[in-house]
Parts: sequence; C-alpha cells; structure tokens
Amino acid sequence: MGSGGLELPPGDEGHQGDSADVPPGAVSLARPMSAGAIGPELDWDSDAWHEVRTRAQRAGRAYIWLNLVEQRLRAVVAAVLRPVYEPVHGDDWVVAAAGPAGQEWVQRAVAVREVSRRKGYLLDPADDNVLSFLTLPQLRELMVQHWPCFEPYVDERRDVELALDELEVTRNVVSRNRALSEAVLNQAERASARLLEVLGAGSDVPSARRLPVDAVEDLVGDRYADVVAVHSDRVRLLRQFPAEDLFGSARRVDALGIGLNLLVQNFSGRRLLRMAEAGGRVRLLFLNPASSAIKRRERELGIKRGELSRAVEMNILHMRRVRARLRDPGAFEIQVFDETPRFTAYLVDGDGADGVAVVQSYLRRTRGMEAPVLVLRNGRNGGKVVKSDRLDEGGLFPTYREEFELMWADSRPVS
Repeated sequence: MGSGGLELPPGDEGHQGDSADVPPGAVSLARPMSAGAIGPELDWDSDAWHEVRTRAQRAGRAYIWLNLVEQRLRAVVAAVLRPVYEPVHGDDWVVAAAGPAGQEWVQRAVAVREVSRRKGYLLDPADDNVLSFLTLPQLRELMVQHWPCFEPYVDERRDVELALDELEVTRNVVSRNRALSEAVLNQAERASARLLEVLGAGSDVPSARRLPVDAVEDLVGDRYADVVAVHSDRVRLLRQFPAEDLFGSARRVDALGIGLNLLVQNFSGRRLLRMAEAGGRVRLLFLNPASSAIKRRERELGIKRGELSRAVEMNILHMRRVRARLRDPGAFEIQVFDETPRFTAYLVDGDGADGVAVVQSYLRRTRGMEAPVLVLRNGRNGGKVVKSDRLDEGGLFPTYREEFELMWADSRPVS
C-alpha cells in the first residue's frame, strides 16, 4: 500500500504488467531499463564530440572579444561620466547617471552586487562597484543617454551603435550557451575590432595593418613564441592571408627559397616595381637552377629531370625583367645559392618591429604548395603585443632573418 492509499503492483520478475493482473486501484510502475538499452543513447560518437568542441571554440573566441569590448566600454563610460556625477552623488554616481529611464536595470545591478558581496563572489576589490555589474546593453544605454558628453571623444555615434547591434546577437547566443555559426562569429570579430578602434583601443602594433592582431593572440599568444598562424598548406594560407595583404604595403621584401612562387606567381611585378621606385628594397634569393641541389630536389619530388630547374629559371627571368625597368637596379637585387634548400622564407619589413614572415620547411616528396606554413610576427615577444610575466625567450623571426643574411652573404648575384 502506497502512502497515498493506492495499492502498488507486485514487482516480481514474472509479472508482465498485464492490465488484467493489476488489482483495481493499483498504480502501474514503469520498470527500469537495462544498462545496455540506454547506453547507445548516452554515448557520443566522434562526430558529436567534434561538433561540441567546435561550438566551444567558437563560443570561447566570441567571449574573449565580448569581454574586451565590455571592459573597454566600461572604462570609457567611467572616464566620461564619473567626473560629471561623482562630485554630487558620490558612490551612487552610476545610479544618478542612469536616471529615471534606467532605474529598473540599475537597481537590479545594485541588487546583484549586494548578493555577490554576501556570497563572496567579488574576488577583486576593483569590481566592487555598480558599473562592473552593468551589461553591454546597459553600458550602451548610458552612452546613448549622455551622447553629448561622449561626442568629443567618439567621431561617429552610428558606428558605435551599428557595431553594438551586431554584437548583440553574439552576446545573446554566448550567454545562453547556444550554437554560434562561423559567419556570426566572423561578424562579431569584425564588429569588436571596429568598435575597439572607434573607442580608442585599437592595436598599436605596426604590423597590425598587414596582419590584424587577433584577440586570442593578444591574450595567450606568448605560449607560441612569435607564431601567429599555422596553415596545413599554402592554399589555405592564401585563402586567409592573400599575397596582396602580405606584400601590398611592404617597404622591404627579403625572400629565400627554391623558386619563390608565393611572391613571383601571386604578386604583380608592376607592384614590386612601384614599391622599389618608391624607396623600398627587394632582395630575392633563388636556388641556382643549374646546381646539383635542384637535381636532387627533382628526384625527391619524382618529377622529370629539368622540370623544376626550368620553372625556377623562368621565375628568375621574370624578376630580371622587372629589375631592368628600374632606374636604380640596386633597390632590386637577385642572387642564387647552391646549397641544399632547407626552407623557404618571405620576410616582409623584417628590419623593423612591424615585420611579418611566412616560412615553410621543405619536405621530401611534398611540393612547396602542399607543405605546412608558419606565419610569424616580429617583435611580439618584446612586449609590443603580449605582455607576459615570463622572461622573453625570443621568437623564430630573428632566427630566419639571420639565416637569410648568412645565405645572402654566401650567394652569387644574377646579372
């Protein structure tokens, strides 16, 4: 007999739950399923785990951008409105700035702050203020309400509001742990970068004009020396980082490799000519097409004898034609080396802190187009992008730059 006065059916193994066997007034109970019956429903296959990890990675990137924007907007609001309201209202200056229109959400923020105080959620005393508990839409509301105060510091109100509108979709998805598409993530990253630029928090790294500093790189990039991107092959590199972005605004290009196809075949010779005429400098170091090293490379790749050497020779001839049109040929130098090629490297503005490099190692039986690619940013471990408490262990960029100079010194000029 149950506690409610109803009779429970017997639970012996032979009872099949037939309605004819259940006494009147009894409650029928569902029998537990065996472990084998529910196992397949609980297990995730590799596709499910891949989907979950993809969602987590996208949400993590979006969260970093949203966090940066929110902290920057909070700092801007405090810098502009605190001097206006704090002298009269003291610690309640945020409540006063919200005004009658914002009483509901500002009081909710005050209540959340008090709960956080009691439960010990405030780990940093600097966060013990109402402003730290305002959300991105509420910070936006304060900015809009007091736009005349912000107008001297922000050029376009429309740019700010459009960027925040684009971020609201991402904020809603991330806060509720829902699926974030790659398109929405890309839109959020662009909007965040644009908003940070408008609010005066853009990257001060010179090379960011060529290779934008990513939010993840900004926070954890020091874990990977000065490597800012890794691509499985050159096709994927060019999809994400076109040759125009790499060489388009360069003032100096130093390139070392077998045929230098990334530069010669993907960037206009006229653009190289204009760069040299504008005061830039180009140094190209090819593998000698008549050397024994190029014959060994042909055997490694399993291609016909002379095929690679002819391709390299054609690239050299093309660059010679470009050089011949210059009034100062010294700004465009071409040399060849005879050693075994170990890597190809394109050092763009490598003599300054804004340098970027693309490096590939040569693999046996793998063409350069198919080899993995590293993208390096010069000077990053020097504190220009990432500020770390760890000692600067140096990056890869200086290593490849030094190797280029050594190879250049041992090579022969092409007339």
